[in-house]
This record gives sequence, C-alpha cells and structure tokens, in this order.
Amino acid sequence: MKKIVLSLLLFTTFQFTLAQQITLDKIYSGYYRGKGISGINSMKNGEHYTVIERDGIAKFSYQTGQKSGIIAEGNYESYEFSEDENKILLLKESQPIYRHSFLGKFEIKDLKSQKTISLNNGNPVQEPRFSPDAEKVAFISDNNLYYQDLNNGKITQITHDGKKNHILNGLADWVYEEEFGHARMYEWTKNSDAIVFVKFDESEVKEVYIPIYGDLLYPAEMRFKYPKAGEENAKVSAHFYRLNTGNILPLDLSGFKNYYIPNVIQTAKADEMILITSERIQNASDVLKVNTKTGSVTKLFTETDERWVDTDNVTMEFLKDNSFLWASERDGHRHLYWYNADGKLKKQITKGNWEVTDYYGYNPASNEIFVQTNQTGSIHKVISKVNISNGKSSIVSQREGNNSANFSGNFHYFIETSSNASQPHTFTLKDNQGKTVRPLQNNSEMLDKLKSDGWVAREFITIPNEAGDQMNAWIMKPKNFDPNKKYPLFMYQYSGPGSQQVTNSWDGGNGLWFSHLVQQGYIVACVDGRGTGGKGTKFKKVTYMQLGKYEIEDQITAAKWFGKQSYVDASRIGIFGWSYGGYMAGLALTKGADVFKTGIAVAPVTNWRYYDTIYTERFMRTPQENPSGYDDNSPIHFAKLMKGNFLMVHGTADDNVHYQNAATFAEALIQNKKKFQFMTYPDKNHGIYGGNTRPQLYQMMTDYILEKL
Repeated sequence: MKKIVLSLLLFTTFQFTLAQQITLDKIYSGYYRGKGISGINSMKNGEHYTVIERDGIAKFSYQTGQKSGIIAEGNYESYEFSEDENKILLLKESQPIYRHSFLGKFEIKDLKSQKTISLNNGNPVQEPRFSPDAEKVAFISDNNLYYQDLNNGKITQITHDGKKNHILNGLADWVYEEEFGHARMYEWTKNSDAIVFVKFDESEVKEVYIPIYGDLLYPAEMRFKYPKAGEENAKVSAHFYRLNTGNILPLDLSGFKNYYIPNVIQTAKADEMILITSERIQNASDVLKVNTKTGSVTKLFTETDERWVDTDNVTMEFLKDNSFLWASERDGHRHLYWYNADGKLKKQITKGNWEVTDYYGYNPASNEIFVQTNQTGSIHKVISKVNISNGKSSIVSQREGNNSANFSGNFHYFIETSSNASQPHTFTLKDNQGKTVRPLQNNSEMLDKLKSDGWVAREFITIPNEAGDQMNAWIMKPKNFDPNKKYPLFMYQYSGPGSQQVTNSWDGGNGLWFSHLVQQGYIVACVDGRGTGGKGTKFKKVTYMQLGKYEIEDQITAAKWFGKQSYVDASRIGIFGWSYGGYMAGLALTKGADVFKTGIAVAPVTNWRYYDTIYTERFMRTPQENPSGYDDNSPIHFAKLMKGNFLMVHGTADDNVHYQNAATFAEALIQNKKKFQFMTYPDKNHGIYGGNTRPQLYQMMTDYILEKL
C-alpha cells in the first residue's frame, strides 16, 4: 500500500511540474493570448474616440470613459470615417492578395440618415478612399480606377485599360506594394475635383510561376509579375483625372527623376498634389509639386544620400499654410525638417544622437508636433512633443520600454500603448502633459499565467564587435541559472537593413517559444549587429553594396564572445532566423561553420539575385553593377564549407522569398555531399501558417534543437 501511495505522489508531482511549464500546446492553444484595443480612432472634436468591438463600432468619451453607443452595428474588420465624419466606410469581409493588398466588400453608412449602401454594388474592390467632400468614394476593380457618387449611387469608370499582369491603374504592383509599403497609388485633391494616380505597365516584367497543389488532381498555377534584381521593372507614369471634364491627362516628369514614383501625397492646398520620385539608384528623391488645374510640375527640392534614401519610409505633413514637415537622415540620424510651401528649408526641428521613429501630428493651438523617438536610448521608444518654433521639447510617455500613441483630434489626450521586456502591453489614457487620466486595458492576467509557469524576462547587454561598436543584445537565462555551469546557446536574429530585434519591448511571438527553450536548459540570445537600426545611419548603412558581409561577421563575433563566457558551452552554439534571418543562418553554417554547431533557416534568401529589384538594389545596386557584392555573400557559393547540423524550411507558395532560394541552396549542398534536413510546406507563403502549420513547425524546430544542440 505504501508503495502505491508513493507512486501516486510522484505521478501527481510530475503532473504538477509539467503544468508549471511554458509548453507549445499552451502557446498555440491561446492560453497566453493577450488583450488589446482594436481599431482606435479619434473623432475630430477630440472629445471622443471609436474602437472595434464584437457588436460593431463603439464610441467612447475621453473625459468620462463612458461608452456613448454603437455607431455601426455589425461584425467589421476595419473602418474609416469621411473627413466630415458624417459617413463611415466599413469593411465587411476581405480576402488577402499580397502583404498589404486585399479584395474587400465594403458598405458606406450615412451617420445622419442612418442609411447604408454597398460600395460597387457589393462586389469586391481594392483600396477605397473617401473624397475630402465626403460625396464620393474612389476604388480599384480589376486594375481600373472608379468612383461612386454617394448621393445617387452612380459609378463612373475612370480608366479602361486595366488588365491582370499587364496594366494597373492607381494600384501598386507586387514590388511597389512590398517595398514601398502600400498598395494605393492614387489620391484625391483637397477640393475633391481631381484624382492623381500612377499607372503601371508590367508588360515587360517577367512572371513568376508558383504551383498550387491543394486537393487538385493537376496542380493549379499562380502567376504574377516579379522583377528580380537587375531585371525589368514596370514602367510607371503619372496622370490626373478631372471629374468635371472626365479627361485623363498625363503629367510630364521627363525633366525629373522618374524611374520610380513611390508616393502620391495630398497637400493642404486645393488643386495641388505632391509626387515623390527617384531613379533606379535610390540615392536621391525628387519632391515634385503638381498643379492639377494646368498639369504643370515643379520641383520643390531633392533629397539625397551617398548610399540610399529610405523611399519606403516617407514622412510628409502639410500645415495649414501649406508649409510642410519632412523626415530626413541627412545629419546622420532621422530627424524632422520644416519647409515653406515653395520647398525652401525653414529650419531643422529635431536634432541629436537619436532618431524620430514615428510622427503623430501637429497641434496648431500649441505649435507643437508629437513624435515617437529613441532619445532615451536605442532600445527604447518614447513619445515627445516639440515646439516647432523654439525647439522646446518634453517626453510625455514612460521613459523606458516601447511606447506608442494614438492622439485625440485636438491633441488634448492620447492613448498610450506601452510594453517592456518584463511587462506585456498596457493601454493608458493620458493628457498631453503625460499625466494618466485612466488605465484602459492591461495584460496582468497573461503575465500572472506566465510567471506561474516559470517565465523569465530578457536581460539587456552590449557586446563589442571588431569595428569597435557596442552591439545591442538581449539574453534569456534559465530560472535557476548557475554561472558556473555550461549551457548550450541558441541565438536568434533578423539583421536586415534598419531592423531592430533588440528593443525593450514585449515579445509575445517567438518570445514565448524562446521561454519554452530556456526551460529545456538553453540560453537564448539575440544581437543586433551592423546594418540594423536605431543607432544612426553610419551604423545602418555600412553594409551598402555588400549585404551579409558585416552582418555575419558580427554574429560570428558575438557567438565567439558568448563562447568565452563561463556559462556558455562554446561547442554547442546554434542560430535561427526567418527570411533575412534565415539568410544569416545559412551564412552562419557556411562562413561561420567553425563557430556554430546547429542552424535553422526558415524562408531564407540564399542569393540576392533571386530577390526583388527595389529592396535589393536599394542596398546593392544591380548585379550587373556589383556582381561580387551578390556572389561573395551568397550561402550557395559557400555550400562546400557547410558543417554541423542544418535545417532549412520553406513554403512552396512563398510569393516574397521564392522557394527557388531553398531549392537552389539544397542542390548546392547536395552536390557538395553535405548532410542537412529540408522541410517543405505545401502551398504556404512567406509566413508559413494556417491550420496546424505553425504548431507543427515549432514542434519540429524544438525537436531538432533538442536533438542537435
């Protein structure tokens, strides 16, 4: 009897121990799922804000916190108010196309009459946009530009030559959408009487063919235009359409940089628009003013950089007098500059060895702008207000962690979303002095669950590289860490240009998996080497023309540094990354094969010749101009150096980093008689998700680490 009781006691203790761990089952069951606030939008009066709730779009008072009703009942994915806030555009259902683009069914509700109409007779559209006078909505259907009159329901077709994989009107092609970060390529004028749009002619761009297997007897095929480095891009042209005449007129950009047209921006002045353009070499951007009455185009100024201009990260805000704010890295850090309406520089507004990471808006009543910066340290993000006349500034958020803001229309309030390495996201209503009005939401319940399951927070350190830089890093150690014990080390990184993985912010994604690995006896660490963001342009742009060279040197240096610490087993160092990080993992197990025992590369680039024009050429120029930059840092060319344990993972329907990258690297490894493991996910894109895909992927990677590291 005593023996049976002891067995039951041991079994109960074992079950309790398992229950107190962070498991993959718990992670993917949603047990640790956090709470948030969806679709925060301030009303123009600055006294109310709206959010998406289960039963519709709800309205709340900033001052009292009281809910004042449901503006639109129903289950909506997103919404947008007209400028006068008398109408609301509601997304009912959507179907994704690429990273940003989707087909959606929309309806428009008149908040005065309470009448609702369907956009485009209920048929799916792309990129709908209210006119400033709220009487029309423009949209894209089958690559053509239309607008619908909301007074009589009449739909007017503006362009007629749109054709899949050939002509797009007002809509970005794949590479513009992916690398300039938006799909809509048109804009209304301020007075609603004209639309300026960009036309894409893809006829000379080569197609990518992706097989789709599904349950089909014969595989289907997805075809789309994808310009690879050094190949033909779509030919772009700018046009404007005047509603009163129904005429489309071309804009003559022949006297300016005109290879790319990344942005169409509305000014504060009627009959005027801004186009931002550049040549194929992205080291200079023209800022052009378009007169939409005459069609004349004049240059305000040219933004230049000896390496590249971040054409994918444009900040341009027009003030009431049509002067404007502009973000630039020209002094070595990203700061804001103030120009008059004619493009003459008035002054630099922000300055220092830190960067403006986001712009929230301008308050004319106080002459202040509100921005997000990293002025308290490169791993932190804070909210500041700056007087644009005298430069006086103050921080209105917490000074540490990652803080972002959503401001009220009159800038009297803002909802602060805040987190750090030890604290999941909290949502707090504050006034514009930074004083807390009331807490709105927190994730204390999730944190309690994690703590009870033995979760440990990241610690932040710096590690020197061979160039004398102090690289930001974080490290996670087992709960009962013994500095005299040797632990295996698992390194994670991304390393792409301007990216940051080492920030004092909550990581509810891979961070939970890393916590699981730590509980299996691993130390997990991450290092941001040269090429990453937050530390100025010199540190970020040193990788120009040779992506991968300094990044892998710094990961190798970091691994060696860790290997010299008393608590790391230098013979058991692994590395993991996804996309650009997968590229780095491939280099680590070839160029760094003497340092890394195990590597996992998910959806990796393996040769920059296979990747798209805009991204790759921004940092490398073309393969024709810079062949050695492409070849000297391709894992494919160093397959013969492969040692250790290497797992490569890729989805066959990856429209971003094509399966070709993994297949070609696999062939190089095979021809060099290298042992490796290769996992293919049928019909999965760059994110590799859907159904049980993610749980299976992370269980597989966990098992691989436990076996090979």
